[in-house]
Amino acid sequence: QVQLVESGGGLVQAGGSLRLSCAASGRTFSNYAMGWFRQAPGKEREFVARISWSGETTYYADSVKGRFTISRDNAKNTVYLQMNSLKPEDTAVYSCAQDRLQKRSRLVVTTYEYAYWGQGTQVTVSS
Repeated sequence: QVQLVESGGGLVQAGGSLRLSCAASGRTFSNYAMGWFRQAPGKEREFVARISWSGETTYYADSVKGRFTISRDNAKNTVYLQMNSLKPEDTAVYSCAQDRLQKRSRLVVTTYEYAYWGQGTQVTVSS
């Protein structure tokens, strides 16, 4: 069965940085695009970033473009989210997710298109 385990969350001051990791197991990692989503208290889960199965194509929500970078290491079955210039509005539980279909490179932002999810890691940005 597929398992996704996030790590790297924590408390940081505004303007600081964090790097989230998501370790995957259970399917051929390199065949699937990966995404990061976040959910703030009282809000719906929202798309943050996506990386294609090959790592060649990335997509970002407008709210994080230029500050966050998604990357992957297929040899380590891990996807990363480097978050710089953090703002209090970035506070949320961040979850990684694996695409439902193999080798899909186009932008996919809807949650139902992702078959597996991690448990989430809390990111808190203080002002």
